Amino acid sequence: MIYGILLILLSIIAVPSLILSKKPNAQELLDKIAPYQGWIGLVFCFLGIWGIISAFLNMGWITTAPIWWITLLAGSFVQATLGFMLGFGLINDLILSKNETAKEKAVEMRAKLAPKQGKLGILGLIVGAWMIAASFIFTLT
Repeated sequence: MIYGILLILLSIIAVPSLILSKKPNAQELLDKIAPYQGWIGLVFCFLGIWGIISAFLNMGWITTAPIWWITLLAGSFVQATLGFMLGFGLINDLILSKNETAKEKAVEMRAKLAPKQGKLGILGLIVGAWMIAASFIFTLT
């Protein structure tokens, strides 16, 4: 459930235009978060990568809980991607600045993903809500 809540919060940060159209006073909160956006993105990118690794380490769940395994993998993928997009500047400075090839590939990947950030944010909201619902469904049955 916490994983779903975190994914929803990350998605809200990733799609500020959607929030601003619904709540005009949300700009103040988004302005307060902006200086920390790189660090937030970096942390979520690593959490998403760890979630993907965890999904593959728990391949046995495919036979016992396939919907939950797919949910974990999808949520982790969206989280890693949105985290990468939000934390790109910081990731570029801290990690990729030492390797030119990796830096160029990251810039190419960012250019491909940037137009899709809004759609990915909405997908994150949906997957996050499903993760919360699925945590209740699969723990109660």
